[in-house]
Amino acid sequence: MTAHVIEARDVNLSFGPTPALRGATVSAAPGEILAVMGPSGSGKSTLLFCLAGILVPDSGEIRFDGARVDTLDETRRSALRRDQFGFVFQFGQLVPELTAEENVALPLLLAGLRRNKAIEQVRPWFERLGLDGLEGRRSGELSGGQAQRVALARGMVAKPQVLFADEPTGSLDSLTGEQVMSLLVDAAREQGTTVVIVTHEARVAAYADRQVVVRDGNVHTPATEPVVA
Repeated sequence: MTAHVIEARDVNLSFGPTPALRGATVSAAPGEILAVMGPSGSGKSTLLFCLAGILVPDSGEIRFDGARVDTLDETRRSALRRDQFGFVFQFGQLVPELTAEENVALPLLLAGLRRNKAIEQVRPWFERLGLDGLEGRRSGELSGGQAQRVALARGMVAKPQVLFADEPTGSLDSLTGEQVMSLLVDAAREQGTTVVIVTHEARVAAYADRQVVVRDGNVHTPATEPVVA
């Protein structure tokens, strides 16, 4: 294990003529919870997508456990996202045709686990996250907070080395957002998962071990000034 489990080094990325990242450098240690803050359009989500191997930078390096990610082809980056990374997005992005239980089981099924074994691993998460009795409901039958807890369980069930959370409380009220963040942090601590949280909310960033700010495509640390959305 390297000192930095996930790292961006001098990353540049443009969308057409518009620069999104300009020499961004950031890293997170094993088990660390890192908050990446910044106003809308600052490049913070773009940075997360580069770290996760979803986007490939124009230049610079992305490393996971010391090995280059940005030089891998899409097939190997997809395998990395499936086997080593977990994701929680702002609106949960649950598959509407599947039950809550099936949504949580998706990463295990995609990794080749048999359905009965996958469901066996999934069920304890429903009790843990206060979702008992909701296993058979579809996303349209869940509240926003319930759906986001299902998304959290899906992101953590395969015990990823890194969990990427993009505005995980952005669609929730303050109280529900606090509950989701407490559950996320507790689960990550228990499993030793590194978490990279993109947020513009100081109350969410307060759960992190460390904060950085993205402004104009570059990373500034530590966060010493309020971030205006």
